[in-house]
Amino acid sequence: MSNELYDFTIRSLGPCKIPSPHIPGYFTDDGKRILFDIDLQVFEEMRERAEEPLSVEVAGPREKIYFDPAKTKAAIVTCGGLCPGLNDVIRAVVMQLFYRYHVRNILGIRYGLQGFIAKYGHDVIELTPDVVKDIHTIGGSILSSSRGSQDVEELVDSIYQLNINILFCIGGDGTMKAAELITEEIAKRQLNISIIGIPKTIDNDLNIIDKTFGFDTAISEAVKVIDCAHVEAKGAPNGIGLVKIMGRQSGHIAVSAALAQNDVNFVLIPEVPFDMDGEKGFLKMLENRLRTRHHALILVAEGAGQSLFDQTGPVLRDASGNVRLNDIGVLMKDRIEHYFARTDTEINLKYIDPSYTIRSVASNASDSLYCAVLGQCAVHAGMAGKTGMVVGLYRNEYVHLPIRAVTTRKKVDPDGNLWMRVLEATGQPPSMKNEV
Repeated sequence: MSNELYDFTIRSLGPCKIPSPHIPGYFTDDGKRILFDIDLQVFEEMRERAEEPLSVEVAGPREKIYFDPAKTKAAIVTCGGLCPGLNDVIRAVVMQLFYRYHVRNILGIRYGLQGFIAKYGHDVIELTPDVVKDIHTIGGSILSSSRGSQDVEELVDSIYQLNINILFCIGGDGTMKAAELITEEIAKRQLNISIIGIPKTIDNDLNIIDKTFGFDTAISEAVKVIDCAHVEAKGAPNGIGLVKIMGRQSGHIAVSAALAQNDVNFVLIPEVPFDMDGEKGFLKMLENRLRTRHHALILVAEGAGQSLFDQTGPVLRDASGNVRLNDIGVLMKDRIEHYFARTDTEINLKYIDPSYTIRSVASNASDSLYCAVLGQCAVHAGMAGKTGMVVGLYRNEYVHLPIRAVTTRKKVDPDGNLWMRVLEATGQPPSMKNEV
């Protein structure tokens, strides 16, 4: 690894000259950083080459800030799909701005980036402690959300016309890419507007960041569903519990939920291809499992097994530009039923897809705590005039990262320790592909 691979420089709107109204003595120096790579061998190699080790800036309140709180106008927008913790983050940002920095002008932008575009006709709302005081107890976002890109010049026109000084963008990789484009357009116009990202993806697949908010809640809710599927599987001859879980391009939720529940027999994720048929294929492995234990529990991520579908048609995309996935859960249900019907073998299959239920619940205690700190750190960064960055947890420390550093996908490594633990816990074969 070298400095050419990552640039963790955080942009700033200018020098900070205003004394912070935050708690006296509780400040983080701008020069405080942590090592990006804690591998001792990597550190020694860089030191031998007289290279500066890669490091990232630590989050926290600065002693001097850029924006005058009495004259500051902030706005919050939530984009993309729903996720546990959205309301927690909104609440944390509002409370921190209002009580710690005495910012009185806070807007909520409704329905995602559409809320900035006049043709959609969405009203903005004023956010105060009274408005947000109880929202962390409910799921979803009080600002609502939307998918799809908007014209960046129109977005910046609207941000400027609303006299917004700091915009907090809460969303996934698509939102962060949009925030980066907004940052670039603002810089081109030489406007003093801060763009702070708070990364959200229930799949926990943003690069570098240890975890994204909503992930812990998703695992907790998924485990409840898996437990029910396990009971159903054991409750009938040759019972099969089949659960489809979120995970478009990465299997982090499926993997973590399986390890937390520890009764799953097969975990199928996008990173590990598999065959349905053949001597080493999934159906044969399932048959062997039923022959020996008389029940089976299967957990499949929504993006798994896409190669099993017809690839000749046009590629369809949703409003966010994501490829529309084929329904692997329904395909597996149909193929399992057909396979055992051919052999006149009785099975009792229960198929459960809890995806929308999981993403719509309120956050659990772990996520609520995480969201509260993310909101506080985001406000500290924005008031200090930082821009084009996100806040997140890295190596158990809250840090600032450039938006561009987190917009690639973090996947489960099929040769890594995490997947090896799944294989140990489930007992499934390392490969369910027929080719050698």
